[in-house]
Amino acid sequence: MAKGFNVLFVTSEVFPYSKTGGLADVSNSLPQALNSLGNDVRIISPKYGQLDERRLQIHEIKRLKELKIDVNGKDAKFSIKSSFIHGKNTKAQMYLLESNDYFKNKGIYQNSKTKKDFSNNDERYLFFCKAVIEILEILQWKPDVIHCNDWQTGLIPAFIKTIYKNNPYLNDIKTVFTIHNLAYQGNFPKTSFEKTGMPDSVLTEKGGLHFGQFSYLKTGLNYADKISTVSQKYSEEIRTNKEYGCGLEDVLNGRKKDIMGILNGIDYSIWNPTVDKLIPYRYTYQEVPLKYENKRELLEKYKIEYDEDIPLIGVISRLVDQKGFDLIEKIIPQLMKEDVKLIILGIGEEKYHKFLKKIEKKYSSKLAVHIGFDEELAHHIEAASDMFLMPSKYEPCGLNQMYSLKYGTVPIVRNTGGLSDTIIDYRKPKGNGFLFDKYDPNDLMKAIKSALVLFKDKNKWNKLVREGMSLDFSWKVSAQKYMKLYKEVSSK
Repeated sequence: MAKGFNVLFVTSEVFPYSKTGGLADVSNSLPQALNSLGNDVRIISPKYGQLDERRLQIHEIKRLKELKIDVNGKDAKFSIKSSFIHGKNTKAQMYLLESNDYFKNKGIYQNSKTKKDFSNNDERYLFFCKAVIEILEILQWKPDVIHCNDWQTGLIPAFIKTIYKNNPYLNDIKTVFTIHNLAYQGNFPKTSFEKTGMPDSVLTEKGGLHFGQFSYLKTGLNYADKISTVSQKYSEEIRTNKEYGCGLEDVLNGRKKDIMGILNGIDYSIWNPTVDKLIPYRYTYQEVPLKYENKRELLEKYKIEYDEDIPLIGVISRLVDQKGFDLIEKIIPQLMKEDVKLIILGIGEEKYHKFLKKIEKKYSSKLAVHIGFDEELAHHIEAASDMFLMPSKYEPCGLNQMYSLKYGTVPIVRNTGGLSDTIIDYRKPKGNGFLFDKYDPNDLMKAIKSALVLFKDKNKWNKLVREGMSLDFSWKVSAQKYMKLYKEVSSK
């Protein structure tokens, strides 16, 4: 086995401590997968609001209590608490950064009451980045690599190469920056930059200046030693296509030698119908009839009549344009004329909340909507649905299409990003789902109709289901690719 690396995995959310989307799942399972290969990967993340410290087994660390750092000329006090993430045969050390000044509220990026972004998000994540670097000497554990994730951690590579470059303890630590979604950039007014204390050279086009604003994401991309994205196709799309590049395609193209696309894995100890404790009926690919019992129970819960021969389409998503909700909105009247049932779970833009509540009333005999996030319901929808709809405008990786395959729920997805890397069209050898190319409601509807037709042919449908269930998207392969990346960056 290759020599392992010490890696500090820095992230703004980690399941089960915090979650708004796939980043939280990846931050839980990737470090464990890397540790099972002989690395020492430790995670650090903010502790938002009051968590149940007994249930989550969060402990104080005496020497990491009541610390303080300077943020914009003020003393910011904080403590670091300890916990562990446990998988089936692996675990990872978790550090939670507790701060009454910045993370006292329960919301992650938004105030949970007003649903608006915190007005001081610039300072919250500036503090987080700075605190992560400042505690390294006190931790008495030195990483070879700091693995940063998304804009909330983007200042770390720049801090190490500017303010801390003469610190002998820190100056040989390498940084990897992973883009989970390029559209979220952490762009703030130039006045936010003044709070960082970094030299003016950072606020230039070669640093973090982005269309007249200070961008945490662009700063990370320009200063990190290596960059990764969460699928191969997405790493190409964001460099070569303005539609995907979000104004950063030139920066990324300039660094193409340093970018690696590594598909996210999924954790089969959590997302697997054979062992899933959150679903009523567990099943293997030889026991697909038990899947229908999950369907029966879910539809009964929403007072929708069950019929084994009428397919149930599931959607679990952020309710935003990126996820294709503008397309879904356009096809609903047409879709509801088909012999089909539909269940949607998600939270997002107010316009979609209103729209979904309105159509749920209109089509209550075949449509259920749950606005919000519910982990148990997400598992039940995966197990109960016959098809999973994911018509994304762009998709860095996507996890739900991979969960769906494992649960025998056939994905209907747009041919983009990680969806292209995981779903093979049903007409091809080893087909496992339905793909459509053009971001267009008619193309989406055509793909759904193809699925509805094939669903009637039980032999062909079951072959598609079994093909998906037999695939392995575990973290094994991806974790080895991250090790290769750490090796490359360490020898730079």
